Amino acid sequence: MTPTSAFCAPDSTVDSSTADTAPRRQPGGVCAIHQPNLFPRLSTLAKLYAADQWIVLDDVQFARRDYQHRARLAVLADPARQQWLTLPTHLPHGRQTLIKDARLADLHRSRRTVELLVRQYYRRSPHWPALDGVLDAVLARFEETDRLADIAETSMRATLDALGWPGQVMHSSGLPARRGRSERLADLAHATGSTHYLCGPGGLRYLTAEPFDAHSIPILPFHVPVGDSDLWGWAAKVSSLWALGGIGRKALEEQLSTQRDAVIQKPFTAAAQTVRGTIRSQEK
Repeated sequence: MTPTSAFCAPDSTVDSSTADTAPRRQPGGVCAIHQPNLFPRLSTLAKLYAADQWIVLDDVQFARRDYQHRARLAVLADPARQQWLTLPTHLPHGRQTLIKDARLADLHRSRRTVELLVRQYYRRSPHWPALDGVLDAVLARFEETDRLADIAETSMRATLDALGWPGQVMHSSGLPARRGRSERLADLAHATGSTHYLCGPGGLRYLTAEPFDAHSIPILPFHVPVGDSDLWGWAAKVSSLWALGGIGRKALEEQLSTQRDAVIQKPFTAAAQTVRGTIRSQEK
């Protein structure tokens, strides 16, 4: 990451946005749907930040090769140097276990691993106070639950709150939805009164437009910048803790706001037509 003034100076606490002071948006608007991820990648965080509400997809099958129980921590000055932070996970129902039912195999060891590794990688950052606030929220959650989804969701919400995200959070397990992939997502968006569904590159590879058309919910594509900076070059690979520690809360909030504005300023109808064409071309 190219050093900037934000990299070299700690954040001020005077102008920080927090969950207590930022006004929350009303239900509806643009929704993003995503599984709880442990200390999410910047690409995931940017998609949620651009949405008015995050529907936590907690009632689908747990995937060991995904990011629900693990995160890549990157060295501040050299993001190519990485280490997996992994929480050993017990699946009560084997491979069929839903995300919300997965448990930490060793609660106290997992808590200690999170604390030691996050501090080891980022405590020397001039922006450590923002990171420390996220870490404290996660460590406190370990004292209340052994559910992996709760820990992972807390890490995402604490990071979003540190960046002043004013959105709403809901859970798919409490909403009516059909079982098909696209049908489930369309039904969840409809059940929450969403006007648009924000879809990342992964979803665009399998999504079908018809269930969304039936609910009159346009699909908006979301992509992070490619080749614009070292920051976004690592966005799909390493935990957003690296970005927060590298450029600080204020600078990262500005970056995420720029990506959000690029989505909401785009004519919705044009974006929906573009993504519908993309989806249908992938179906052929």
